[in-house]
Amino acid sequence: MEDEPEPTQAESAPTKTDEDVCPSCREGVQEEKSSWIRCDACKIWFHWACVGDGSDLDLINKWFCGPCMTEKPSRVMTLKVPARKSSRKRTQLDYANLNAGVESDPSRWLRVIQSKPIKDDNFRRMKGADVGLEWLESDETAMHEPIVVENPEGLRMKMPPPEFSVQDVADEVGHETPVEVIDVASQSNSPGWTLGRWAEYYNTEPSKRDKIRNVISLEISGTKLADQVLPPRLVRELDWVEKFWPSTRKGKGHAYPKVQLYCLMGVASAWTDWHVDFAGSSVYYHILRGCKVFYFIRPTPANLQAYERWSGTEMQSNVWLGDMVDEVVKVTLHAGNTMIIPTGWIHAVHTPVDSLVFGGNFLHSYNIATQLKVIDIEKATHVPKKFRFPLFVKLCWYVGDKYLRDLKSKEEFPPRVLESLEALARFLVSESQAMERGTEVAKREAKENVPSDRVKDAPAMARELRWRVRLAAGATSDDEDLGCPVKKNMVNGHKRKRSPVSAAVGVQFKNFQPKGWDVVNELPRESEERVVNIHPPKTSDMWGREWTEWNEEFEGQEQEERATVEKTRDVMIKVRKTENGVERQRVERVMEKWVWKAESSKQEGDPQDVEMKLTPLGYEEVTKEEEQGTEVHVTSLLETETSTQAMEVTA
Repeated sequence: MEDEPEPTQAESAPTKTDEDVCPSCREGVQEEKSSWIRCDACKIWFHWACVGDGSDLDLINKWFCGPCMTEKPSRVMTLKVPARKSSRKRTQLDYANLNAGVESDPSRWLRVIQSKPIKDDNFRRMKGADVGLEWLESDETAMHEPIVVENPEGLRMKMPPPEFSVQDVADEVGHETPVEVIDVASQSNSPGWTLGRWAEYYNTEPSKRDKIRNVISLEISGTKLADQVLPPRLVRELDWVEKFWPSTRKGKGHAYPKVQLYCLMGVASAWTDWHVDFAGSSVYYHILRGCKVFYFIRPTPANLQAYERWSGTEMQSNVWLGDMVDEVVKVTLHAGNTMIIPTGWIHAVHTPVDSLVFGGNFLHSYNIATQLKVIDIEKATHVPKKFRFPLFVKLCWYVGDKYLRDLKSKEEFPPRVLESLEALARFLVSESQAMERGTEVAKREAKENVPSDRVKDAPAMARELRWRVRLAAGATSDDEDLGCPVKKNMVNGHKRKRSPVSAAVGVQFKNFQPKGWDVVNELPRESEERVVNIHPPKTSDMWGREWTEWNEEFEGQEQEERATVEKTRDVMIKVRKTENGVERQRVERVMEKWVWKAESSKQEGDPQDVEMKLTPLGYEEVTKEEEQGTEVHVTSLLETETSTQAMEVTA
């Protein structure tokens, strides 16, 4: 995606660090404190409500705090000079940019490119039907480089028709909807725009436009337009928000990362400067109308280091980043083309003609280390919170919790995923350490990022995840290097099995000591079998929601299909004494196996020749055909743990 540029000081909010407390914060001030301003001398951030004089923050050009003005009386606050208005046609001067020392020529980098060595890409062109989870699991190079799908057929995504226009976007989303518009010359936000005003500007003749502008951050989730856009199948299969964020905590009234559906609208000659998408997220990018030219820099350690030195400094306005890296690669996309950009790729984007694009960002489990490296770069370059991946740390806790439960259930994962999970576990352990021995501000922030609905003991969960990831990767519990990063120790792509001797060794690993239970009682297994009238699972993308709700309301319907249901129920009760009483835990595991038997005279596309199998990444389809008939197996697993109960014990 084209990231938003770093805002001016009046628009920025400081990142949360140990110095995030406003030095002039006054108790009892009731005004809004979300607006911050930075002193141009000492670079310290203040609440505008605490230090301001009530003037419009957007009009301020340079500002100094009281101590800095006392130290040097020549320092004074200055305001941006408004552009003069005239009835006669004349060359437009951008006074705000001139005062800030920013060149106001939006085409300057395009002229610079003409004299620079730019390579044509050799990225892979793929068919839409080949872009799926099976590609990732069978190709070790998958999602390491951008890919281009020239025809959307087979991607299993949904987009508006080609004739869909910017005016239609305004009609569907709402003419009064606020939208952030970028002034290409200064790469800064232009306040006060609505979609209706933007549509009028976009439809103006190019020669009559006052400036070159760009819209790159209109997220459309929850609007009527969102019903016309569905990301490609691969994106939905990988997206952390889609897979791990609880469905009960999405939608209206809930705060969750809404980064999956963006509408991007740019006019001819628009330019988005070098950037990495927030949190190193991957991107899908579909050209509905127009054309886009991408310039890519590979995310090698040296290139990312160069990007970190360049980003957020004076070099950003006068140095071509391509001169600081090994090479720059050019990709041109036309209407109907779709591109998937992997984790961490540095890119700039040129819009040669008026264009309309739909895309979105997603995090995944195949390159977590690079995602976290970009997070470190964002912190080092002081990217404001507004321009970071929303609720990133909380999402990581949800992801870690789900993978921990899968590892406990003996699920197996590809080596590439295990290697990524090691990086995730280290990150969560570092968050736990901030809770345990960080500053008061760091402790508070780290605790606020833990989703209490899923994670009850964050430090223990993080350290157990790290331990189980290393065991799954082939280490044994008594390995001396268990506290070190995971090493690839695979045989034919599978994890090394532990020997009976090592399996019997007590659990010993660095920084984690599991609490033992005094009594563990396993109740006898309960089994039952019944026959119900119910249709097999549908082939649509929505069938899984019906089955994962785990209710019996849909049983007993008048359906011709009959299913045999084998159900087993295991219950384990654990009890231990504590300092204040007793803790007990009840773990219940229910397994159901649904089998349909039907005649083989099925129509084309009938889902009855499919076995649905629960895997770590969702339900897996496995074809099964027999001469006498067809069987459909749906194996469902529900594991619930009741909350720990405490009882007071008296002597």
